[in-house]
Amino acid sequence: MDHHSNPTRPAYLAFGAFAYLLFGVALVWAALFLTGVAGAPLVDRGPAAPAAVAAAIDVALLGLFAVQHSVMARPAFKRALARALPAGAERSLFVLAASVVLLVLFSQWRPLPAVVWSLGGSAGAAVVVAAWAGWLLLVASTWMIDHFDLFGLRQAWLAFRRRPYSGPPFQTRWLYAWVRHPIMSAFLVIFWAVPRMTAGHLLFSVMATGYVFVGTWFEERDLVRAVPEYAGYRRRVGGFLPRPFARRDDRGWDALRGTGGAPRPAGGD
Repeated sequence: MDHHSNPTRPAYLAFGAFAYLLFGVALVWAALFLTGVAGAPLVDRGPAAPAAVAAAIDVALLGLFAVQHSVMARPAFKRALARALPAGAERSLFVLAASVVLLVLFSQWRPLPAVVWSLGGSAGAAVVVAAWAGWLLLVASTWMIDHFDLFGLRQAWLAFRRRPYSGPPFQTRWLYAWVRHPIMSAFLVIFWAVPRMTAGHLLFSVMATGYVFVGTWFEERDLVRAVPEYAGYRRRVGGFLPRPFARRDDRGWDALRGTGGAPRPAGGD
């Protein structure tokens, strides 16, 4: 069946726009959840539960996100999904599923209020600035590659226009010339730049950090198989931090699209 001749093609665009907007809601909630505005982060609020119960619920919620993000990012799953969905909807479905899981995680999270560390004064203020710098870096990094392709809008638009889809050109520019996963680097800053760390926040940061490293390992394994140049790019460029004295190459590589990470971010597809 020719998906581009499907009379329902305007629905691809509407679906892509809805998934993109829902992800925007999830991103704003994530910022409030981890950083907070005019009060404590939302990770430290919510229904009270015994510590063991709260920890079990929180681990299950984080595990749900890890499973969704990792399974849907794998090439075999994408190939199977492509046989059932038009090209204009596959990426948007991933974005929608990730957004729904995040919203469930944020709404059902149970706080563990015991304080692990607390920084005040100039030290605390500096950590808050670092956290918001991490959010700025996160958003900026998505625009250093193809932001609209990353979140499925480009695919939906091409399907609406009855144009065939092809991936964006792979090039390293801006931060991608210095680190392979700037989106994941931003997340690591966000996870750990916390002036008042509670047990619940620490649980989130530890598990999310573990997922960043595991998810990035799977992502890079897929990229090495799919992109011949990626092995050389990985040798030249650091993963989360710049490599000192590494030789730069301005000729360009294919833009890191990640699996989820992203970049795609990641850490995510």
